[in-house]
Amino acid sequence: MAGAIAIGAVAFALARNRGSSYLGVSISLPASRVIDKRLVLGSFVFGIGWGMAGICPGPALVLLGSGSGKGIVLVAAMLVGMGIFELLERRHSKDRPETGAAPGKV
Repeated sequence: MAGAIAIGAVAFALARNRGSSYLGVSISLPASRVIDKRLVLGSFVFGIGWGMAGICPGPALVLLGSGSGKGIVLVAAMLVGMGIFELLERRHSKDRPETGAAPGKV
């Protein structure tokens, strides 16, 4: 875990200094450092799912590639969860009033 944290820290430090990825996609890092109800609830749901499956999300992709039933179900569940999150985010952003952000940005 310490190795993963070290690699992630270096990657985030490098990403902060760039406007786009090596493939030309814009990089949008989280600006907030606040631990709020949304973060705690999301972490809780993620942890419960991980604990129920007993499989880390990274190795789940390997299992998917090997044709494992567990990998297929877990990756499908992760995709459904990401889809639900995206729908809720869009709904949440429509409900928020415009602040002084640039046109099209909330």
